[in-house]
Amino acid sequence: MGKLVLIRHGESMWNKMNVFTGWVDVPLSTEGIAEAQKAGEELAGISFDAVFTSIQIRAIETAMILLASAKSAKTPVIIHSEGKMKEWTKIFSVETANNILPVFSDWHLNERYYGHLQGLNKTATVNKYGEDQVHLWRRSYDVAPPEGESLKDTAARTIPYFKSRVMEQLKMGKNVLVSAHGNSLRSIVMFIENLSPEEIVKYEIPTGKPLFYQFDGNDIQKM
Repeated sequence: MGKLVLIRHGESMWNKMNVFTGWVDVPLSTEGIAEAQKAGEELAGISFDAVFTSIQIRAIETAMILLASAKSAKTPVIIHSEGKMKEWTKIFSVETANNILPVFSDWHLNERYYGHLQGLNKTATVNKYGEDQVHLWRRSYDVAPPEGESLKDTAARTIPYFKSRVMEQLKMGKNVLVSAHGNSLRSIVMFIENLSPEEIVKYEIPTGKPLFYQFDGNDIQKM
C-alpha cells in the first residue's frame, strides 16, 4: 500500500511579515528552514519513490531540506520536462539513474493566486477594506480576491493534476511526498477526505507539519 505525505512549505519570509504572497516567489524564513528540518527528522524513515512540488521556491526548498535527513540512499533530483534543462540534465550512468528520487515541479500545485492583494500587508488590508471583506476573500470557497483565484478556482487545477499524476504513483504502491501550499493542499485534502466547501474553508494546514495518508488500492485513508 502506497503512503502519501502532504506538507505545506515551512514559514516563508512573507508569512513572517504577514504579507499576502500568492504566486510571488519568496524563500523560507529561518524558522521555515527549521520547520523543514524538523519535518525531515519525522519523515526520515519513509523511503519515498516520487516527490511532487509546486514551481515556487518555498515548496521546493521545503522538500529538499526535509529529504536531506532521509535514511534512503536515493538522491532527490528535479526532473525537467522541456528545453535545454531537459536535454542537458540527462544522466548517463544507469546505476546512478536507478538511484535517484525524482522530484516533479508543476505550476498546478502553486499557491492560490491572490491577485491585487499580493504584496499587501494583511493587517493594513483589513484596515482598508474591513475584516468581513478580507475574511470573505481569504476563507470563502468561491469568492476570489480582486483579479485573483478563489479556492474553487484553485481546486479546478490542483485536483485534476493530483488525480492524474499523484494517484498514478499511489496505484502502483509507491510512497509519495507532495510539498505545496496552504490553499493548493486544502483543495487536495477536500478531494481526499470528501469534505464539503463549507468544511474545507475552516480546515487549517500549518506550515511544515506533515499530513499522513495511505492508499489501500481503492481509497486514500487518513493515518
